[in-house]
Amino acid sequence: MRCPFCGNIDTQVKDSRPAEDHVSIRRRRFCQACGGRFTTYERVQLRDLVVIKSSGKREDFDRTKLERSIRIAMQKRPIEPERIDQMISGIVRRLESLGDTDISSKQIGEIVMESLARIDTVAYVRFASVYKNFQAADDFDRFVSELRPPQAAEE
Repeated sequence: MRCPFCGNIDTQVKDSRPAEDHVSIRRRRFCQACGGRFTTYERVQLRDLVVIKSSGKREDFDRTKLERSIRIAMQKRPIEPERIDQMISGIVRRLESLGDTDISSKQIGEIVMESLARIDTVAYVRFASVYKNFQAADDFDRFVSELRPPQAAEE
């Protein structure tokens, strides 16, 4: 593993243990060249996934890109980071278990939306605003009105 401080490729593992999510291994590393210490995480990857964009462009699936977009939607929400990590791991496992290595970005977006809806409606609306490309306040209004249960007729 390359040292992030000096670029040396000869680093030593000082400690390995399961991460809090029990889906990855946390490794503490030490660089002999500069003395730097850093942490890496190792995860199981069942298969290499390829994302097919709506334009038809193909690109390798990037877990960090998925994680970044979900964390932006969850920003300043009262959700524990461990819960977010579990959700992301669950989404990736679900994508890997679909059986196909080619996955449309639309399919990924729908799975993320479904997961966010169960955890936090504000994050769900935030993610939807980007995913569904809201252009005006009316788009938010329409989307949020679909979330609300129908009101009984007042007497």
